[in-house]
Amino acid sequence: MISKILIPTDGSEAAQKAAMYAVDLAKQLKASIIVLSIIDKRSFIGQTVQAKEATMNVIEPLEDYLREAAEGYVGEIIELCNKNGVSSKTVITSGHPVEVIVKEAARTKADLIIIGSHGKSALAAAVLGSVTYGVIHKDTKIPVLIIRR
Repeated sequence: MISKILIPTDGSEAAQKAAMYAVDLAKQLKASIIVLSIIDKRSFIGQTVQAKEATMNVIEPLEDYLREAAEGYVGEIIELCNKNGVSSKTVITSGHPVEVIVKEAARTKADLIIIGSHGKSALAAAVLGSVTYGVIHKDTKIPVLIIRR
């Protein structure tokens, strides 16, 4: 029985499509939804300035901006849940997306992860580090439903 569905989102078109699917499924199953957004600090620190040279003055505004963006697209999914009478909660955190998704699914005892995919090939996913590819190949017993863009 599916009673909790985890939806990781990055605000992309693929993630929004997966969220719409998840909300519809949750409504049919009378399940609740956990909307998860992850701020991947590794990607913006390494690309903006050297880690040893980064000051809090540089990092804090960028992290604040990313958190505000995450709150925005998580809010859209929560609004969709509310319109459809689906119980929901949000988690906005930071870390490596694949690791956080799997750990959060286990922590919240999610019965299903519904995640969007941009449809890259396995080779492109391995080279580019696709989050969806990483989640489905991680050692987890929680089923993953992939919604293609």
